[in-house]
This record gives sequence, C-alpha cells and structure tokens, in this order.
Amino acid sequence: MLDLSSARTSSLPIAIPAINVTLTPAAPSARFVLRGADAWSAVGAAFGLTIPSRPLTSATSGDRSALWLGPDECLLLAPAAETAALYQALAAALDGIAGALVDISHRQTALLIEGAKAAAVLNAGVPLDLSLAAFPVGMVTRTIFEKAEIVLWRTGSEAFRVEVWRSFAPYVLALLQAADRDVA
Repeated sequence: MLDLSSARTSSLPIAIPAINVTLTPAAPSARFVLRGADAWSAVGAAFGLTIPSRPLTSATSGDRSALWLGPDECLLLAPAAETAALYQALAAALDGIAGALVDISHRQTALLIEGAKAAAVLNAGVPLDLSLAAFPVGMVTRTIFEKAEIVLWRTGSEAFRVEVWRSFAPYVLALLQAADRDVA
C-alpha cells in the first residue's frame, strides 16, 4: 500500500522578503493529477465540485479546487490533511472508468504572489500577457517561468498561485525576488 502519511515540508522559507509584492509559501496541499475526461464527472462528484471542461479555467468549492491543464488533464488541490482519505475516495470513484489518478503532493509546492505589481513581477519570467483583461481571475495555464515549468493560476485581481516542482522552487523564488527589486 502506498504510504501517504509522511509530513510535507516546504522547500521555501517561511518569511520571504519582498518590496513590491507579497510572496508567501502556500499551505501544504494534497495534489492529484486526474487524466481522462470520461472520469471527470464521477471524480468531480467525489471531490465535491464540477471539474472545469473549458480550457484555461478553474473551479473552487470551499478549500478544494480543480484546475484545467489540458483536454483530458486537471490538477485537483485540497488541504494536505485530506490526502490519504481523498485519494481513496477519488480512486473509488474512478473504479471502472478509463482514467488515471496520480498523487503528486510531494512533487510540487506553491507560492502565492499578491500585490498591485504581481503581474509585472511574474512577467519577468512568464512570456504571457498577464493583464487582467487577457488573464482574468480564475484563469489557469501550464507555462514556464524562465527555465522552470509552472502552473500559473490567477486567484484574484492582484493575486496569483504558482505551482512549481519542489526542486525548482528556490530557483523560481530567487528570480521572483530579483524581479521584485527591479519593478519600478
């Protein structure tokens, strides 16, 4: 049986100095990649929300979120304390349906970026138009930040969540801090 009980530790410092934005490590999360659009309805019901089927969108209910990553792929986020029980419930919902559920909770960490200059700081490494008109609240995409693959989710008009592999988190954080110093 898969051991999901080990504690999650962040590869990011607790306090992150910044000038123009607030950089905060997100709370530890349960993270599951769900593949197979045929499974979205059943797994979404077990997860407690409708998994978005429109490209680049997200759905949130309480402390759970589903992020569209591709035509047959989404990222499910929930509190870390729910990881083991949630995995069992979602796997049971997937039983007999073509699809795959993978727990990636230990692979990734997240950084919250907030403030009036959050989009400008992110644009130092993200080659997308992050204006509110082009990248509205709720929009999510898999992209790059310099050389690191990230999942970028706009959670508010001046707030973003960056999901990044733990091994790249210090690199992304250092570049964000450098960009934060350079933003006028």
